[in-house]
Amino acid sequence: MEQNITNLQFALDTFYFLVCGALVMWMAAGFAMLEAGLVRAKNTAEILTKNVALFAISCTMFMVCGYHIMYGGNDFGFFLSNMGAAEDLSYAKPADFFFQVVFVATAMSIVSGAVAERMKLWAFLAFTVVMTGFIYPMEGSWTWGGQSVFGLFQIKGIEGAGENGIFDFQDFAGSGIVHMAGAAAALAGVLLLGARKGKYTADGKVNAIPGANLPLATLGTFILWMGWFGFNGGSQLIVSTSDDASAVAMIFLNTNAAAAGGAIGALLLAKILFKKADLTMALNGALAGLVAITAEPSTPTALQATIFGAIGGVIVVFSIVGLDKLKIDDPVGAISVHGVVGLFGLLIVPLTNDAASFGMQLLGALTIFVWVFVTSLIVWAILKAVIGIRVSEEEEYEGVDKSDCGLEAYPEFTRS
Repeated sequence: MEQNITNLQFALDTFYFLVCGALVMWMAAGFAMLEAGLVRAKNTAEILTKNVALFAISCTMFMVCGYHIMYGGNDFGFFLSNMGAAEDLSYAKPADFFFQVVFVATAMSIVSGAVAERMKLWAFLAFTVVMTGFIYPMEGSWTWGGQSVFGLFQIKGIEGAGENGIFDFQDFAGSGIVHMAGAAAALAGVLLLGARKGKYTADGKVNAIPGANLPLATLGTFILWMGWFGFNGGSQLIVSTSDDASAVAMIFLNTNAAAAGGAIGALLLAKILFKKADLTMALNGALAGLVAITAEPSTPTALQATIFGAIGGVIVVFSIVGLDKLKIDDPVGAISVHGVVGLFGLLIVPLTNDAASFGMQLLGALTIFVWVFVTSLIVWAILKAVIGIRVSEEEEYEGVDKSDCGLEAYPEFTRS
C-alpha cells in the first residue's frame, strides 16, 4: 500500500511538473504575439522568425551542455545522462529538464524584443547559442544549481535561514535568475546596437514609433499572464502533499493579483502623466506585476501581492520614460519590465520571507547582472566586429522582413 501511494505521488508530481512546463512553453507564443504587435508591420515576419528559432536553439543548447553546466557543476560536460528519476526530488528527471529548458527560452525571448527592428537575424541567433548554452546556465548554476561563484562565495537559495542566522539568496521562480538576466543581456546588445532611425532627434526629442497590431500585443499579454501560472506554480516543484497543494493555490492567487495590480497601477499613472489611458503601458504594467511577484509568490497575502504588482506597474512606466530620456531604445519595454522590475522583485522578498535579507538579495542581483551584462557585452562586441549586428539604413527603412526573411507578414497591405 505504501509503495502504491509513493508511486501515485511520483506520477502526480511528474504530471503536474510537465503541465506547468507546457504552460511556460506557451509563454513563447505570448512573447511572439506581444513583440509582433509592438513592432512595425514591416518587421513582423522577422520578429516571429526570431521567436521560433530562439526557442529551438534554446532547447538544443540546453540539452547539449546548458543543463549539465547548470546542475552538474561547472566542468562543461556535454549531453545528458542519468535521465531516470531525480535523486533528491519526487518527479522524473526528464520532467525537470523540460521545465528548466522552457525557462531558458523565456530569458532569451526577453532579448528578442529589446533589439527588434534593427538587428541582423543571424547575429541574434549566434548570440542565442552562447546565451542559452553558457551565459545563462553559468549564473543558474550559482543560484538554483547550488554551485559557488568561481569558488569564491555562494548565493544559492535554500528554505529558511542558514547556520548562525546567515541568510541565502531567495529567488523562487526567477525575477532575477531569468528575467533580470534576460534584460541584462538585452541592455548590453541595445547599447552596442544603437537606437532605431528617427527614434530620437538631435535636440533630445523622443518620437513615438507605434506598433502595428495592438490587438495582437494584447493577446500576447494575456497568453503570458496565463503561462505565468505554470512559471510560478511549477516552481513549487511538487503538489502531492497538502502543504504543497495549498502553497500552489496561494502562488496562483498571488500571481494573478500582482498582474492585476500592475495593470491598474500603470494605467492610472499613464492617465496622470499623459492624460490618456495608454494601452501599451497597461500591458507592460501587467507584465511588470508578474515579474515583481515571481521572486516570492508564496509568502505574501493577496493584498500584498496586489500592492507589489501595482508598485511594479508604476515603476515600469517611469522606467520606460527614463530610458527614452537616456536614448536607450527598447521597442517593447523589455528592459524596464524584466530588468528594472526584476530587481525590484528581488529586493521586496525580505518583506514577506523571513529567510531572506536585503543584503543577500542585493548581492545575488549584482552577481547575476554583472555576469550576464559583461559576458553579453563581450559576445555582442565580437559579433559586431566579425559579422556586424546592425542592418543597413536601407534595410531598416524597407523593413527587415524583406532583407532577412524574403517575405512580409501582411503582403496584401501596401505602405505609402
